[in-house]
Amino acid sequence: MSSPQPRYNPDGSLIQARQLTMTYPNGAGDIQVLRGVSVSLHPGEMLAIMGPSGSGKSTLLYILGLLLKPTGGSYWLAGEDVLALDRRAQALCRRERLGFVFQTCDLLENSTVYENLEFPLIYAGVSPRERRERILMALEQVNLGHRLRHAANRLSGGERQRVAVARALVNRPQVILADEPTGQLDHRQGHLVMDHFEAVAERGTGIIVVTHDPEIAARCHRIYPLRDGRLEMAAPRREGRVADG
Repeated sequence: MSSPQPRYNPDGSLIQARQLTMTYPNGAGDIQVLRGVSVSLHPGEMLAIMGPSGSGKSTLLYILGLLLKPTGGSYWLAGEDVLALDRRAQALCRRERLGFVFQTCDLLENSTVYENLEFPLIYAGVSPRERRERILMALEQVNLGHRLRHAANRLSGGERQRVAVARALVNRPQVILADEPTGQLDHRQGHLVMDHFEAVAERGTGIIVVTHDPEIAARCHRIYPLRDGRLEMAAPRREGRVADG
């Protein structure tokens, strides 16, 4: 019997990533997208990553979401060395610990709001009764309980993004990773989405937001500028834990 993996989160962190690198081979020479990125995230913390297009923001988010394997570095999620897991174990980890919100929402257009939230729960093997309870709770969290039976293609842009947030919540993740979640929304709708993120964070979920919007970033506890594949530490914007970065 193999021995259990050691756990590493002495400070109670949800994420401890150290010296992550990502290099893509190219005919003219390797392209370095990430150059030794280190980042941490704690329960109830909201963290923003900012930077110009092509700086590696989405690449970093996909690595933290176990959708992309880094060239080098270490990544501990809730104390577990997730880069050492096989593909099946990583998929289980994504399903049980991580929630994703993308700028494009990626909703099933001809399915109802309820069905969009139900599919990941069916995949996770959740019973019909518990599925309904979780879906109703998640939609109430984003003030969309009245849209339960609406088709996704009948929703406004703001409502669609809030459904995407609710979908990220139904599996009760420890961490939510959001890639430009307000990029297609107007000012009011964007801040409404951040209101919901704040409410979720207050219940202990850690949230990482990739954004170009300084106002959205300012609502997070810490802001990391990402330039030329390197993460820089900025002053905290709100009262919260400041990690070593």
